[in-house]
Amino acid sequence: MKLLIITAIMAFDKDIKKMLKKADVKTYTYKEVTGFKDLSEEAIESNWFGSEMNENESILYYAFVKKENVDLFFELVNEFNLEQKTLSNIHIAVLNIEKSN
Repeated sequence: MKLLIITAIMAFDKDIKKMLKKADVKTYTYKEVTGFKDLSEEAIESNWFGSEMNENESILYYAFVKKENVDLFFELVNEFNLEQKTLSNIHIAVLNIEKSN
C-alpha cells in the first residue's frame, strides 16, 4: 500500500479526478487549499505575477493506493504535464505505508 499525495491548481481538479479513475483509484480525499509561492528573490522582469508573494486556489488530494496503480497514475500525470502550456503542473508524491488498519 502507498500513500499518494497530489497538489495542483484548482483548474486541474476535473483532470485529476479523471486520471484517478483511469488508474483505478476509487477512494480518495481532497480539499481546497491555498497554494503559496514566495517570489521575492526572483527578478521583477521575469516574475509573471509582478509581486513578491503569490497565492493560488489549489487542491490537495491524498489516497491509499495499491502499488500496481501508482505507476499508471504517474504516467497519466506525466503525459498531462507535458501537454501543459502554463507554468503550472500537477505534483505527486508517494510514501510507503508500513502499517495500516
